[in-house]
Amino acid sequence: MMDFAIWKYSLISRGWVKCKEMNHPRCLFGSGSLGSIAIVAGGSDKYGNVLESAELYDSNSGTWKLLPNMHTPRRLCSGFFMDGKFYVIGGMSSPTVSLTCGEEYDLKTRNWRKIERMYPYVNGAAQAPPLVAVVDNQLYAVEHLTNMVRKYDKERNTWSELGRLPVRADSSNGWGLAFKACGEKLLVVSGQRSPEGEAVVLNSWCPRTGVRNGTIDWQVLGVKEHVGVFVYNCAVMGWFGEVLLD
Repeated sequence: MMDFAIWKYSLISRGWVKCKEMNHPRCLFGSGSLGSIAIVAGGSDKYGNVLESAELYDSNSGTWKLLPNMHTPRRLCSGFFMDGKFYVIGGMSSPTVSLTCGEEYDLKTRNWRKIERMYPYVNGAAQAPPLVAVVDNQLYAVEHLTNMVRKYDKERNTWSELGRLPVRADSSNGWGLAFKACGEKLLVVSGQRSPEGEAVVLNSWCPRTGVRNGTIDWQVLGVKEHVGVFVYNCAVMGWFGEVLLD
C-alpha cells in the first residue's frame, strides 16, 4: 500500500515470491513478455511523473536492466511483443494529452522507432489502457466505445473492423474485463449478471476460423460463479493456457 512492489507467481509451488525492484519503480506502465524476458515501458513514478524509461526483466537471473528511453513519455499505455519486437501504444503524456503514436523497440539494435497514428483510438484519463492481444504475430484490439474488435495491418499502419465483443466494454470505459491471447485463440474474460447471480465468463475465438457476415463466433469455455463481475487483472500462463484472475 505504501510503495511499489513486484511479485512472481509459480505454477509449480502455487505461491508468490517477492522480486527485486525495478531501477525506476513505476505503475500504470505498458508491458509484455517473450520467453524468459519481459519489458516494461513508461508509467508513472510515486511522485506522479510520467516516464519515458523502459526496463528489461530476465526471469532466469531475476534482474532488471535499463533500456534506452522511448521518444515519448506515457502512462496508461499497453505493451506487447510482435515479430520478436516490443511495442507500446496508447496512453497519455500528461493528464490532458492522449497519444495516438506507438513505439517499436528492436532488441537487436537496441533502438526505438516511433510509429505515428499506430493507435488512433485514444484513451483518456478515466478510460482503460488499450485492450490488445497478439495471435500468430497479428495484433488485435478492442475499441471499447463501440465494443468492436479490430485487426492491425502492419504494412499499411491501419485498422480493420472484424466484429463485436460477446460482452459490453463501453459501460465501464474498458475497465473490468480482460482481452488476452492464448495460443491461437483470443480470450475475453468478463463479468455477467443473471437471475441466478453473478459470474465471470471466459469466451474464446480463433481468428483462423474467420468472421462470418461481420459476426465473430465466440465460444464459452468456462464460467466461474459467485466471484463478482469486475475483472481487475488477468494473466495467461503455462503451456496449457492457465488463466489467473484477480
